[in-house]
Amino acid sequence: MRCYVRCMANSHEREEFSKRLKQALTKGGMGAHGAIRLAQEFNQRHSGKDVTHQAVQKWLGGDAIPTQDKLRTLAGWLGVSLSWLRDGEGKETAGLGTHDTADGSYRINISEQELLRRYRKLNDRQQQAVVEIITALAAKDPRR
Repeated sequence: MRCYVRCMANSHEREEFSKRLKQALTKGGMGAHGAIRLAQEFNQRHSGKDVTHQAVQKWLGGDAIPTQDKLRTLAGWLGVSLSWLRDGEGKETAGLGTHDTADGSYRINISEQELLRRYRKLNDRQQQAVVEIITALAAKDPRR
């Protein structure tokens, strides 16, 4: 049986990983969801073998750290840097859509990512209808 460095992690490393994972999930709007829902959401994004809700529960409970491929999927999904999620090193956020709003940019949380994923599955006519609805809703009320 092959064993990776992650399986040799001590309890402190596993607990710290769990804290970072929970923090990233909370910031992404997924903190209140249980292990079953998190496993489903993870499996929709991961190209490898599906994980069970029991595995996710171990991640959340500080009993295990995922393998490198799963860590990559988690980091990308949650918009955090891989090194921060895995080891607590470097900056927490990484990549497009994770910028602070102080400079006028935006942060895309997990539910917004899901909305974008669904939007991209629509045909051109449906996408245009969604854009028109959002534009109309975002327009200022002329009576104000």
